[in-house]
Amino acid sequence: MVSGQSNHNHVHNPPAEVFPTFPPPESQSDDESRVWYQIKAEALRDADSEPALASYLYATVLSHSSLPRSLSFHLANKLGSSTLSSTLLYDLFVSSFTMHPTLRSAVVADLLAVEKRDPACVSILHCLLNYKGFLAIQAYRISHVLWLQNRRPLALALQSCIADVFAVDIHPAARIGKGILLDHATGVVIGETAVIGNRVSILHHVTLGGTGKDEGDRHPKIADGVLIGAGATVLGNIIIGEGAKIGAGSLVLKDVPDRTTAVGNPARLVRRDNEGEPVRNESDVFPGETMDHTSFIEQWSSYVI
Repeated sequence: MVSGQSNHNHVHNPPAEVFPTFPPPESQSDDESRVWYQIKAEALRDADSEPALASYLYATVLSHSSLPRSLSFHLANKLGSSTLSSTLLYDLFVSSFTMHPTLRSAVVADLLAVEKRDPACVSILHCLLNYKGFLAIQAYRISHVLWLQNRRPLALALQSCIADVFAVDIHPAARIGKGILLDHATGVVIGETAVIGNRVSILHHVTLGGTGKDEGDRHPKIADGVLIGAGATVLGNIIIGEGAKIGAGSLVLKDVPDRTTAVGNPARLVRRDNEGEPVRNESDVFPGETMDHTSFIEQWSSYVI
């Protein structure tokens, strides 16, 4: 146990580079400072209202000088095993967050995404400590840095730990943006050449996989603002366009245009009165942010329960 502080043109791929030089190590952005202040205030409140958690909250949050150090401590204790000790993981996580500020900004964006989109999220502290989708994504980000540093055996060992602890399997070579919500997260699988943009929401038991034994670039590309419903399976090197929506339980094998909705097995685009042009979401806010799973139903289906 760690102790103390020691259409292809529309896809917006997150940058592969994660080694910026500014801001300097250990600096905090305004958003990070604000979020960290709120987390500490919530931890003090909860420690006062629930003494059984006071020691845990002090060790995990209140004794640390920054959000990355608190998160590193928490992740290290969650993921530590006979394969990778919690002390080794803590040092690895702190070093990665210190050297790569893009990781820190992604942490903040992901925390705020959960707080905004999930009505069950009672506090940012609750997300930091208890949301395994959030924790899995942050640990994945470290594995991705290791992969880019050509420390691939360690990256894959960390992937295995993440899958064992959080039931979320993300290949360290996958590229994922920020402002990501893995809601419930159990059973999420994201393959090696998958790309996920920014402000995307994915529910439990979603697979972004290949179609078989193809090699090379073989996994889906998910553009900004996409919402993928529970149990959906998206297979192959296809594009899910900006602001698109995939219905729960759907099997998607072909490109989905920007701002459209695909449902069914195999998936079909939602069309007005089941014919004509696909219904498009013209809202300024993408479904990945609104979490709106059911809009446009009255325009294409008379089915009523």
